[in-house]
Amino acid sequence: MMLAVHFGAGNIGRGFIGKLLSQAGYEVCFVDINETVIDELNKRNRYTVEILGEESEQITVDGVRGINSQKNPEAVVDAIAEADLITTAVGPTVLKLISSVIKEGVAKRMIAGKDPVNIIACENMIGGSSLLKDAVAEKMNEAERESLNEYAGFPDAAVDRIVPNQSHEDPLKVAVEPFYEWVVDQTMMKGHVPDITGLTYVNDLAPYIERKLFTVNTGHAITAYLGYQAGSKTIKEALEDKGIYSDVKRALEETGELLQQKHGFESSKHDAYIKKILSRFLNPHLVDEVTRVGRAPIRKLGPTDRLVGPARQLAELNKEPTYLAKGIAAALLFDPQDDEEAATIQDKIKEDGITNAITSFTEIQEGDQLFQIIMKHFEKMK
Repeated sequence: MMLAVHFGAGNIGRGFIGKLLSQAGYEVCFVDINETVIDELNKRNRYTVEILGEESEQITVDGVRGINSQKNPEAVVDAIAEADLITTAVGPTVLKLISSVIKEGVAKRMIAGKDPVNIIACENMIGGSSLLKDAVAEKMNEAERESLNEYAGFPDAAVDRIVPNQSHEDPLKVAVEPFYEWVVDQTMMKGHVPDITGLTYVNDLAPYIERKLFTVNTGHAITAYLGYQAGSKTIKEALEDKGIYSDVKRALEETGELLQQKHGFESSKHDAYIKKILSRFLNPHLVDEVTRVGRAPIRKLGPTDRLVGPARQLAELNKEPTYLAKGIAAALLFDPQDDEEAATIQDKIKEDGITNAITSFTEIQEGDQLFQIIMKHFEKMK
């Protein structure tokens, strides 16, 4: 049986990537520091995934085990050395932390003269695998760096599946939405290209990454920020407000215009994609709080991220991103007490004023037309 080593035994790891790998015939070895989850995986060698569709479906995922990377890093190195595929779902900030043990495992493959292995970062970010490759290469000596491309491929990927906050008596059970998308850049693969049902290979990943970021992530974030301003608790509750639904839909029509112009997506197909995304957000089985979806607003307000990124690109095309600007203004007003980034934004506004805050967090300059639209919405909402 082929071996897949997957870093991250959280809900995305178990409910999405691990499930597809197991169904493709891999033995899946999860690597994590969560002692309870790893112990249970090794005790049972299986877990349950619930698909939250119109009718709930329970799927058993078997042929799985785990390694506690904190307690047994040597076993992780050995597993990497033997793996046929390596994947991650650990969150962007953790990628660099796992690069050391991946470096050791790849170095061991080099010594043994193993076939090349593909290492796919399945993270909610652009260029996750490339970032991981750079972090691994940094830790190698010159000879290892020169051989890295021979022994490991780091194909970038785009992933999409909503996994809501949840708690179960069973620590291994995970509930996920029916929809998912996993797209991998085949041009960056080395050696054997795995045949995994549910994984789509493309020769140019950029259009798919931007389509997902500027539709799913943009729509989710704007729903959260407008919903928070309206007093909604969940994403579904927010979108049941006709005004918010209309604003979010129009924001996605704005990003859709950009995506069609940049990447040639067909208008009717992209409209259907937008409708599909909005229907996913309204799934009655997904209880997703607006404070969770909106958390970390500094990152989400970054100049190339889901809100400001498409708004700036549209402005450069002499289009007016009215509804994206409304979402940006709502993000600047997002102030739940337990969100450190939200508190930082509010402190900046109080100390330096909204004008300085907009430029500081978005890099949009005061003289820009987009700046003026954001200001107009901010003044209306505050």
